[in-house]
Formats: sequence, C-alpha cells, structure tokens
Amino acid sequence: MKSTALKENKDFRRLYYRGKSQASPCLVTYVGKNRLGEIRVGITSGKKIGNAVKRNRARRVIRAAFSTLEGRINGSYDIVFVARTKTTAVKMQEVLEQMESQLTDLGVIE
Repeated sequence: MKSTALKENKDFRRLYYRGKSQASPCLVTYVGKNRLGEIRVGITSGKKIGNAVKRNRARRVIRAAFSTLEGRINGSYDIVFVARTKTTAVKMQEVLEQMESQLTDLGVIE
C-alpha cells in the first residue's frame, strides 16, 4: 500500500498526545490508527538538529528507510517520524534497523 503525506498540524498533535511511541538514538516514532484506509506519514526535523542541509538529509534518510518497509505495513495508520541529532550522522541502514524494530514493537509490522 502506498503512503500519503501527513500535513495538518492537528494530525501531528493528535499522534504526539494520543499515539503510541518508541524512541531510539536516531529516531522517535509515533503511531496511531486511522479510519481512512490509507497509510499517512509525517517526518519532522526541528532546528536542534542543525542547519537546513542537515535537516533535509535527516528527512531524506528517514524517507528512504521507510520506503523499504512500506510494503510490510498492514492496516491504515498515521505515522510520524521525528529526527534526532544523531540522524544526520548515520547511514540509512542504521535508521532502517531502528525503524523496523520500533514499528514491530508498536504492532504496525510483523
């Protein structure tokens, strides 16, 4: 199932307060079910991470890691990934491993 972008601030807020979350050194993941029949994904990277180049790299690495796991998600979920300072310094493979374990713990993928 192909995912769409999560854009509305209220959707991000809903996941921060009501969603389930998992954290690791590179990534924080928030997950909540939706009734839309689709997967919606949002990626945030705050100013703490660094300048625009570093923030964009962090988002790109997270997007690449998620694209490899996207097909394994069953059901309709809203997912928000929050980049951390370490995200800019690691390879996509490391983010992928952490993302996979977080999504497994949260029950999104088997």
